Amino acid sequence: MTPAGAAADNGSIPQESVGERRPVLEIRDLSVVYRSGDADVKAVDHVDLALAPGETVGLAGESGSGKSTLALGACRLLRPPAVITGGSVVYRGSRVAEGGVEILDQSSRDLRKLRWREISIVFQSAMNALNPVLRIRDQLGDVLDAHLDLNRDEKRERLETLLDLVGIPRERLRSYPHELSGGMRQRVMIAMALAVDPEVVIMDEPTTALDVVVQREILAQIVELQQRLHFAVLFITHDLSLLLEIADRIAIMYAGRLLEIGTADQIHNRPAHPYTRGLLESFPSVHGARKELAGIPGSPPDLRSLPPGCPFLPRCRYAAEPCRSIDMRVLPVTGSADGHLSACPFVTPETLQAATGLRPSRTANVAPQGRAS
Repeated sequence: MTPAGAAADNGSIPQESVGERRPVLEIRDLSVVYRSGDADVKAVDHVDLALAPGETVGLAGESGSGKSTLALGACRLLRPPAVITGGSVVYRGSRVAEGGVEILDQSSRDLRKLRWREISIVFQSAMNALNPVLRIRDQLGDVLDAHLDLNRDEKRERLETLLDLVGIPRERLRSYPHELSGGMRQRVMIAMALAVDPEVVIMDEPTTALDVVVQREILAQIVELQQRLHFAVLFITHDLSLLLEIADRIAIMYAGRLLEIGTADQIHNRPAHPYTRGLLESFPSVHGARKELAGIPGSPPDLRSLPPGCPFLPRCRYAAEPCRSIDMRVLPVTGSADGHLSACPFVTPETLQAATGLRPSRTANVAPQGRAS
């Protein structure tokens, strides 16, 4: 087995990973722990991730891998016992100073101006987050009042336009949340996230609680809105098959670390990390020959006592003694195009393809319009 590539100077993601465009959101060496009486739990451990303007980056991994903690930490939305112990999060939107804004250094007042106006988030189980005693117009209106100076007519027109954007009849502004279906409530939350034209939208499993038909409609709408409004998306999910359909690049997260980063095509056709291959083999295909799902044996590690080296070692079919002392930085994959990075220097895409003998096919049950299946 050959190494994945030469080490970078500081372990950061090369700029080629986001192309020639300057990142609108750049996370570098971010670490987050949950403080407890016994020991710190490392939920996010030295993570680098960049998001280019207009790009969709998918963040995938099993439950408990640190995906939501990474997103909330980047927005300074974590509460005790969570503590950011190091790193940098720089936002470079068109409405801020040319050098960008270091989010981790901002005061509470400055953060309130930044959130929703520049970076918005659709929270996990967001469709249940609406206030049950307020009408939809009042909840959407709060966002507009906090960030825009609009008169009464301008505000009403803006509210109606937001519902038009997400495909909800305008008369529903008078409705209470319990009068809407789950899919409509989720659309309202997406409208709220887009209310003041942010340049980055973080979506934390926005379709998890929806049936596959509504899920497809929501995903198609997200893609259409992004193409129209040109905001960047960080889409978090445990469903890798979904990201293969909608994401430009995909980052695979496990035990608080990034294990692989690549384009959707690279992740699908030439996965470089055994964990990524395991995820690809864990969902069925609706096309091609029937095959038995392999899955991933074992369970994620206890974050309170992570062993040295690769955290995936106990579950990896390619595990070897050198894996116990491996440096977990993501490095360029040998033989792959720019931007394909892996934390495993021993296994190559060719190794994984030879072991399985075939590539998994993409699912077709959630492919939104506007993306190739």
